[in-house]
Amino acid sequence: MQINLEPSDSPVRAAATVVMLRDGPAGLEVFLVKRHGLSDVLGGAYVFPGGKLDDEDGDAVLHTMLDRTPAQLQHALSEPGLPAPDAAALFVAALRETFEESGVLFAEGADARVAGRAYEALREGLSFAEVLHGAQLRLRASELVPWSRWITPAVGGVIRKRFDTRFFLARVPAGQEPTHDQREATESLWLAPLAALQQYRDGAIQLAPPQIMSLAHLSRHAGTAQAFADATSRPPPLVHPEPFEQDGVRVICYPGDARHSIAARALPGPTRLHYVDGRFEPPGGFDALLRD
Repeated sequence: MQINLEPSDSPVRAAATVVMLRDGPAGLEVFLVKRHGLSDVLGGAYVFPGGKLDDEDGDAVLHTMLDRTPAQLQHALSEPGLPAPDAAALFVAALRETFEESGVLFAEGADARVAGRAYEALREGLSFAEVLHGAQLRLRASELVPWSRWITPAVGGVIRKRFDTRFFLARVPAGQEPTHDQREATESLWLAPLAALQQYRDGAIQLAPPQIMSLAHLSRHAGTAQAFADATSRPPPLVHPEPFEQDGVRVICYPGDARHSIAARALPGPTRLHYVDGRFEPPGGFDALLRD
């Protein structure tokens, strides 16, 4: 994974991603998909399912198929300046992208059989709205808990494209099992957050900074109940990374760091990552990812 050292003139696109969690035998586990190696956005890296908003996500008719009103979803995001229809579109994008990339359908009455049939219809060329209308499904936006918001820096990130991404937490609906679509994602797995960070340290998987920091955050929770309690206890933090160079090393710092323009911390764990030998790590090594 390479650092982008040229200023990006790409417009900032709204996006949404869903961090699916479950309680495994040893504690909290998170679902990750491996982006296709030829993708121009984090190709080959393990990420949470998600993607940019489509025009369809803003369809007012589609918003009537949500189990929460746009105003309720705006309130859930804790962004009073965001128009309610835009908030609803973000939830739709999160639900749609998760369905497209993992086959998991957050809809009332959607068990494995219903979700499987809907996924087949999607793969046959129907739009997300057409799939929902055809199966008379109502989306469960209430299953998504706003968790954080990340904005890609104009320079010093790992991609030239820029996104304003809302991250949501969710439990996989009973009876469904996520997988990967063999198109945008070529592999998938469940891992404990600490195990994912250890595999990244050992070079077994690739991770981008938002995933590294998010996994470090999740590694502090023993199970899903604790993760959701934390997410609902405060507004989603805004994370705007600020890169700089120090002694020939590229550094990405986060709110709360001495070099960041925002003094208040947004996330637990380290406040900066160094780009060393083709990977990101905290100044104190990987153990620093697991300490407050």
